[in-house]
Amino acid sequence: MPVPARKRRRRTPGQIARGVRRRARRLAGRLRHVWRRSLQLRVVTSTLVLSMAVVIVLGVFLMQSISASVLTSSEVAAVEESRANVATASGYLTQPVDSSDIAQDATAQGQTMNPVDAAAKALTDRSGGRYEVVIFNEGSVGEGRASGQVDWTSVPESLREKVQSTEEQTLYKEIATIRYIGAKQPETGLVVGARVNGTYEIYHVFPLGDEEKTLLTVQQMVFGAGAALVLLLAGVASLVTRQVVTPVRLARQAAERLAAGRLEERLKVRGEDDLARLATSFNEMASNLAVKIHQLEELSQVQRQFVSDVSHELRTPLTTVRMAADLLYEGREDFDPASARAAELMQNQLERFESMLADLLEISRYDAGAATLDLDPVDMRDVVLRAVGDSEALAERQATRFELRLPNEPCMAEVDSRRVERILRNLLFNAIEHGEGKDIVVTLGADRDAVAVAVRDHGVGLKSGEETMVFDRFWRADPSRARTIGGTGLGLAISREDAMLHGGWLQAWGAPGEGSQFRLSLPRVAGAPLRGSPLPLVPPEVEMRRTWRGHATPVLTPAPAEAAPRARENVDAGAFDAE
Repeated sequence: MPVPARKRRRRTPGQIARGVRRRARRLAGRLRHVWRRSLQLRVVTSTLVLSMAVVIVLGVFLMQSISASVLTSSEVAAVEESRANVATASGYLTQPVDSSDIAQDATAQGQTMNPVDAAAKALTDRSGGRYEVVIFNEGSVGEGRASGQVDWTSVPESLREKVQSTEEQTLYKEIATIRYIGAKQPETGLVVGARVNGTYEIYHVFPLGDEEKTLLTVQQMVFGAGAALVLLLAGVASLVTRQVVTPVRLARQAAERLAAGRLEERLKVRGEDDLARLATSFNEMASNLAVKIHQLEELSQVQRQFVSDVSHELRTPLTTVRMAADLLYEGREDFDPASARAAELMQNQLERFESMLADLLEISRYDAGAATLDLDPVDMRDVVLRAVGDSEALAERQATRFELRLPNEPCMAEVDSRRVERILRNLLFNAIEHGEGKDIVVTLGADRDAVAVAVRDHGVGLKSGEETMVFDRFWRADPSRARTIGGTGLGLAISREDAMLHGGWLQAWGAPGEGSQFRLSLPRVAGAPLRGSPLPLVPPEVEMRRTWRGHATPVLTPAPAEAAPRARENVDAGAFDAE
């Protein structure tokens, strides 16, 4: 029986709105990224916006000026012509007529044309089609006689009130919408009116259609010219900016290649302007930098060679001194107490000197890039047990106990067991020295991609900022404090080099009064990138106390710059993720 297909759940309006906001934020982020990275885009966009603003202001000013000029000239001509027509019409309208006279057809057969029709015909004949005439009689019920197809209701009532309330032959004008009887569309026009012979109102209607067409044409020309000007300015800005940005971009690319180690990188010098002088200065800087780096490399090589040669040359006399010291140490029972004590001190210091000499040789191998790995798949539990066994004698002398937290299943990883054991011994020795006799917790964890070992002590801890300095060569948290177990000061530095040689991390956390924890994280497969750690850097009990107190922000230590550029501590998940 076929399984029915699952119905697709319909998204709610809230989900749709959140999706739209996410896409908008994503698009805005991309636009901000492009805007910040492109100097040419910013310059061209700014020029375009400013040009548009200038063109809009100038266009509006020009259109207002042209419109005022065209309308003013039309109004002046209309008023002058209306004044002349009013004087002419007063001769025709010498006798008042009633509404029945106005309603008569003046052109009917057998009748004589009444004064209103005569005045309208005379004025219309003089217009030449430039205007129409509307005549009202105050004795009528409000209807008027209009020439052409003009609807006499086109005359505004406000204009009629002004005309009716003033002296004769005083002109008033007003812009109105001219309506027509028939299929002709309404249009804007100028209406000029005056009172004649006490009872008549004459209105001249001047259509402004031609002026509107002229202004529309001018507006289109101004808009087209403004758009072309804006685009032209944007093109000019793009061209000019390109001439400046291209050399700057080439300088940036050359600087990036120079920073990547290509010290022979130089810029081409063209001309003698400021950009050419910039290229010349850049090339001089690159040459001086290459010389200084070469000098420093030679000095560093000399220093490394000196340390290596001295370390090797010291082995022969040290062997002889060691043989003599062993002989004196074995016969110390026959010496007086002062001589016996001197033999014991010489024996201890020789052991420390031999350890320091071995560490210096190991450091010189790392500096010379000669350190290699002898990889084998091993169970990390066995490596931890061997390192703890080598540290038990020292722990007993310091009255310190180890608490092991190992998984029940094998934790296989491809590592150099000798170097990993040395890392763990150094971490255990450091925890014993600074643990103030308290228990040391050793935890082993693993996931699909990585294994990690954390060494936790409950001693003096580390101050803020000391989490990275603790791996520096010969660094001490308290310079006035003497080393109690004879350390050389190079153990943690060598341990970090060993961890980085495996492609792993060695990190530290600490807080005054809460002790410290060192975490070694290694990939389970040699050469695989390390993306996280199965153990948290901050001890869980410390994080729980901080959360209980209301301070949930963990103390973070970033991964070494060579191993992971950025890192984020995920305390809740118990994992360390590197971005």
